[in-house]
Amino acid sequence: MNKGINAWCFPDGLHAEEIIKKAKASGFKGIEFNVEEKEDAILKLDSTEEEVMNIKETAGKYDIDIFSISTDMLWKYPLTSENKAVRQKGMQVVEKMIRIADQCEAKTVLVVPGIVTEEVSYDTAYERSLEAMRELSAFAEEKKIRIGIENVWNKFLLSPLEMARFIEEINSPYAGVYLDIGNVVYTGFPEQWIKILAEKIVAVHIKDFKTSVGNMDGFVPLLAGDIAWDKIAHALEAINYNGFVSPEIPPHPFHTDLQLTMTSCIMDHFFPFDWREN
Repeated sequence: MNKGINAWCFPDGLHAEEIIKKAKASGFKGIEFNVEEKEDAILKLDSTEEEVMNIKETAGKYDIDIFSISTDMLWKYPLTSENKAVRQKGMQVVEKMIRIADQCEAKTVLVVPGIVTEEVSYDTAYERSLEAMRELSAFAEEKKIRIGIENVWNKFLLSPLEMARFIEEINSPYAGVYLDIGNVVYTGFPEQWIKILAEKIVAVHIKDFKTSVGNMDGFVPLLAGDIAWDKIAHALEAINYNGFVSPEIPPHPFHTDLQLTMTSCIMDHFFPFDWREN
């Protein structure tokens, strides 16, 4: 396994090199950067290849991999929206992520597959998302980039069996699961998801969760919640997982660097990181 970190773990307003330096100093091997609409975002839909290559070269200077590209924009532009123009915008977001990943030699892009709402029924969401994923996976295959479909609180793909079926129906070697351990805990058991999804898992996000809270406020830093991290590590070892494991935890408002160091140390305690190439 490899130890990565998402750029959302760092304070807003930092430049790419500042994030890379802090990640390196805290013992991380890879960074997942995010495509955002914010004016000061490091990566945006209009980011040029030159801008992406500058970030890649900076990461290389510090011996840090850019292992994945993520985004929060698919909540605003869901691939399952009732509005066709919104769905098309979501497709453009994923296509841009794939292009950025190709340019910076990241291997994975994180995709929220859609949202079930009062207006968008579960079966309709399934059909629309599957159609979008098949089209996007063809483009991803062309670029040799893996699409990691994340389990999120979207009222969709609620069990590992359904997630596995969905991946199988996409029918592409470049479509897999981006498993978020913390997101599972409210309705299931992460070690069971790991066992069932096995080789379909292309990347892993971690954060802790307090089940007594039971809502979005229940997401907390590692060891502040109820997840048995030894079980997670053993389950990943059992399926011979060798991809990146990366926290997605908001930065502490006052002690960011200390939180990064603590997160890194906790990860080292539980996970057998060996930095081998995926």
